[in-house]
Amino acid sequence: MESALGSKLDVKAVRFGANRAALQVLMAALRVSEDEIRLGGGAKAAEAQRDKGRLTVRERLALLLDEGSEFLELGLWAAYGMYGEYGGAPAAGVVTGLGRVSGRLCMIVANEVLRAQTIALENRIPTLYLVDSAGVFLPLQEDVFPDTDDFGRVFRNNAVMSSLGVPQITAIMGMCVAGGAYLPVMTDTVLMTEGSGLFLAGPSLVQAAIGQKTDAEELGGAAMHAEISGTVDFKEPNDHLCLARLRSLVGKIGSPAKAPFSVVAYDGVKDAPKFAAEDLYGLIDPDPAKAASNVYDMREVIARIVDRSEFDEYKAEFGRTVLCGYARIGGRAVGIVANQKVHQSQTVAVGPQAGEKRTEFGGVIYTESAQKAARFIMDCNQSLVPLIFLHDVNGFMVGKDAEWSGIIRAGAKMVSAVSTSVVPKITVIVGGSFGAGHYAMCGKAYDPRFLFAWPTARYAVMSGASAANTLAEVRAKQMERGGKVLSDAEKKALYDEIKSSYDAQADPRYGAARLWIDAIIDPVKTREVLMTALEAASLNADVPKFNPGVLQT
Repeated sequence: MESALGSKLDVKAVRFGANRAALQVLMAALRVSEDEIRLGGGAKAAEAQRDKGRLTVRERLALLLDEGSEFLELGLWAAYGMYGEYGGAPAAGVVTGLGRVSGRLCMIVANEVLRAQTIALENRIPTLYLVDSAGVFLPLQEDVFPDTDDFGRVFRNNAVMSSLGVPQITAIMGMCVAGGAYLPVMTDTVLMTEGSGLFLAGPSLVQAAIGQKTDAEELGGAAMHAEISGTVDFKEPNDHLCLARLRSLVGKIGSPAKAPFSVVAYDGVKDAPKFAAEDLYGLIDPDPAKAASNVYDMREVIARIVDRSEFDEYKAEFGRTVLCGYARIGGRAVGIVANQKVHQSQTVAVGPQAGEKRTEFGGVIYTESAQKAARFIMDCNQSLVPLIFLHDVNGFMVGKDAEWSGIIRAGAKMVSAVSTSVVPKITVIVGGSFGAGHYAMCGKAYDPRFLFAWPTARYAVMSGASAANTLAEVRAKQMERGGKVLSDAEKKALYDEIKSSYDAQADPRYGAARLWIDAIIDPVKTREVLMTALEAASLNADVPKFNPGVLQT
């Protein structure tokens, strides 16, 4: 049996060097932006926090997390480039992610965020809330208050998580006011530091509403809630001791039931991939204009993220523009569905050219590719194997030959298999993720447990160039019907304007700002990120019965 992947990547090639240099420049710029985001409100705000005798949220994280452990931050780019009229909102005012506390993998939320709760709920991850919030941002109340994906959903999720046995512990380490006051009390265990406040209405609002004068400590301080209302389980003198107590409590949480997914003993040295992860920098040209036209062998990516670079490829000679196969990542069994970006030779099965050889374009899903992927996804569900989707997809094939071959039927079969899949699904957008191909490859709407993106990702209905060509032509014809004939220069200016806007919206930072993407990850870290995500997914031992429903045949 031969399952070891080789590598034909020429690291000395001019193209490889140019790609690597361009991606390193992009990564450096992203790191600068990320460092700025991590400053939150800036040095002045941090100093104001320390003047109150409190730590900043990242100082709290440093004390909470196990020393030397990695923190997989999620939602760092949330609200990026948004709310400029209010001074911006770095990371949406929230820090969330997966970290290890007293040896346990936990979801850490400071402050509340729905996506973090959703991840914790789906994966049954113990969740720790570090609360320091003044409540809803009133100027945008209509955007955060009333709907199913708005503020109140946080408390609903608290109750559902508790009902499903997901441990939740809250540390109140500052003000906890108005609707936000419900969050800690909806969790299992509540800690509170002296000098913090927990109340539905602060002193000013109380006086305005009922004419009662009181100070914050008497109204809802730690002593009152520990001694009189009984709301707080642990009163702590300061942040340091509160976080020490929190670590102690996490260390006593029992182990969950074992998930049914295959996992074997793993040696970080012996089972490492055979090829350097740094090679991934030279694989893709990060220029947005090249998103749909990059050509490379996706096996080169797989060889650098799976244990020992071993990959049992499924139906290797059939439907070659989609790669499917079994591997292990960190000792955990996975099924991989990946777009192949190298053009392929395939024998036509049906239609006007049946029996003839044709060239299939890399990154395009053809009928045979969709059929193979659908069957593989169903096999993984039957065998309880979690799924990893690696995107670089232009979409489904179009045209007479594709229609004759039943591309709609095959595409529907693949989408159905993804939709009804019950094993954990994790998505990584490596390059382009366009149109219905995004859906079929387990895009955001298809409930991946995690969705990550490389900086080279492009996430839209179609590429910027394709969209600009189409929309510029439509806009020009509309203007011509109104009596204005555009010159070639005006048409080019219109094209450039539309393309610039479309490219900005396809950038992974745009998607991450809106929480369509959980994290933009360094390609070199892909394996480590997947190992953490798979560990998180294995905390939920409950796998529903797989029922694929009616499939087009």
